[in-house]
Amino acid sequence: METVLQHAYLGGVLAALVGLQLGSFLNVVVWRLPLMMQRQWEADCAELQHQPSPSVEAFDLSRPASHCPSCKTPLRAKDLIPVLSYLWLKGQCGYCGTAVSVRYPLVELGVALLWGASALHWGITWEAVAWAGFATTLLGLALIDADTMLLPDSLTLPLLWAGVLCASLGVIQLPLLQSVWGAALGYGVLWMVHVLFQFFTGKQGMGAGDFKLLAALGAWLGWMALPIVVLIASLLGVVVALLMRWRGSLQAGEPLPFGPYLVIAGLVCAVVDVHHGLYVF
Repeated sequence: METVLQHAYLGGVLAALVGLQLGSFLNVVVWRLPLMMQRQWEADCAELQHQPSPSVEAFDLSRPASHCPSCKTPLRAKDLIPVLSYLWLKGQCGYCGTAVSVRYPLVELGVALLWGASALHWGITWEAVAWAGFATTLLGLALIDADTMLLPDSLTLPLLWAGVLCASLGVIQLPLLQSVWGAALGYGVLWMVHVLFQFFTGKQGMGAGDFKLLAALGAWLGWMALPIVVLIASLLGVVVALLMRWRGSLQAGEPLPFGPYLVIAGLVCAVVDVHHGLYVF
């Protein structure tokens, strides 16, 4: 028994180390992906208007190499060690002294925790990889939506299809029919709310990214979890909006991103299945 526990803890530690590296990459995705989308939109608009595309340097998840956003100095390998580099440099750029957001090491630690917990629960299995990847993608979506009010299709749609595929292959313990209906109803429910809200108020209540995110959650959690996901997310959104109005940081009619609350609600329902008790972690 002691040997089994040692192997389990070793697997958890190794998975957490992998999570640290993936957390560092997630920080890159959260920062660069919205900029990539913006540049693509600008290029598409220029093409529609028969104008030359903006001449810009290559920009994607790997180019240009990691650098300080302030002084543009390329970062060396020792500057990119997850968490440790932040502590060693005391939260500052090692070249110009500009403060570095504490969110970077917190995201790295958060993803490490997600991967370590998944490995401890399932061992080194595909199911552990699937749920850790699910939670990591949700974290990235929440951060992007909080920063930019965007939920990129390049994350929501692969997450949706990954849920359906994992259910069909038996990687996650969810019947395929529940996954498919979860995806369909997840999209349909928020789409209907959006249509009715726009019909009665003449305003757009939420974006299509929210529909796709709830569809992805339905694909992973099943259609039966959707009412609880929507309820928790809606209550969280109302509470946060009221607190922000009370503090004066939110004006009447000012939009709030709904994605982070859907993500929190989805993770809650993944950890504690509302129908069968303990579900995931």
